[in-house]
Amino acid sequence: MLAESMRRLGRMLGKPAASEGEVTETVESDLSLVVAVIRAASANGAASGRVWGVADAVKALTPAGVGATAEELDAYEIFEPPREWQHQLEPLRRHSVATRHAAIRVAELGGHANWDELALAAMLHDVGRLVLTRLYPGYPELVDQRSGAPEQRVQAERRELGIDHALVGGVLTRRWGLPPAVTSTVERHHATDADGPVAVIALADQVAHHGHGDPVSAERLTELGSRAGVEGERLESLLYEFPYAHTPRRRAPEPCPLSGRELDALRGLAEGKVYKEIAEDLSLSASTVRTHLHNVYRKLGAIDRAQAVLIARDRGWI
Repeated sequence: MLAESMRRLGRMLGKPAASEGEVTETVESDLSLVVAVIRAASANGAASGRVWGVADAVKALTPAGVGATAEELDAYEIFEPPREWQHQLEPLRRHSVATRHAAIRVAELGGHANWDELALAAMLHDVGRLVLTRLYPGYPELVDQRSGAPEQRVQAERRELGIDHALVGGVLTRRWGLPPAVTSTVERHHATDADGPVAVIALADQVAHHGHGDPVSAERLTELGSRAGVEGERLESLLYEFPYAHTPRRRAPEPCPLSGRELDALRGLAEGKVYKEIAEDLSLSASTVRTHLHNVYRKLGAIDRAQAVLIARDRGWI
């Protein structure tokens, strides 16, 4: 991880009472720290639920646990001579943070929920590049950001390597136990038919590249803007503002009355799954899932699944 990220985290944790929100923001400043914290939380069972965002991981580990996780990482300084592959880490860290920033802005403009989930997918969307950099010595030159638009570089990966970084990222995030909504978004952010959350991350990736001064396709930007609900003047304004636009602060949600398992079951509904599919995902019986969801309806005062999902999304719980 970047040494400055480590120092800032250390100063924050040295305060009498470091808030989970502050720790989350610091973790989200560094891709390596995000990966370490997410993996540690998933390995610990994340309070018997899935990790849907960095905030979930921080809550599961506690700020002290985040600090202990960070201490196990090596650190690099921005101005020190790069060791091994570290010269790839800093550009990737900056692009991941920029894409997270853009994803939250796109989500706000396009009326998308699940900001924590989108922020996590944005941070991890290019994590597969780390694997390909280690496996193929010529990989950095193959995907030089000055050599063409993102779609052209992905095509070069597929042509030369038979695989691309998005597919590798999907494999990694699945192995880390992340939810299908996150792994699918990471895996498909270069798909030609990107839609919903995938379109949000795909557009955010393009906006971040545009902000870096990298080549991008106006046609692809326009198409993704339409799919993500950010069209016309709003898209032009976003490109003009970025990267200087202020990222909207994710509002603190009301205390959630649902248990971890009830939230997991409700997220399954939000993904369009039936009781049996949710039960298989959670390793529960269908009757147990039905009981959880009946409790959800009662606690939220919802009359059906659609209203329950709408209420939970509006309040920032899923």
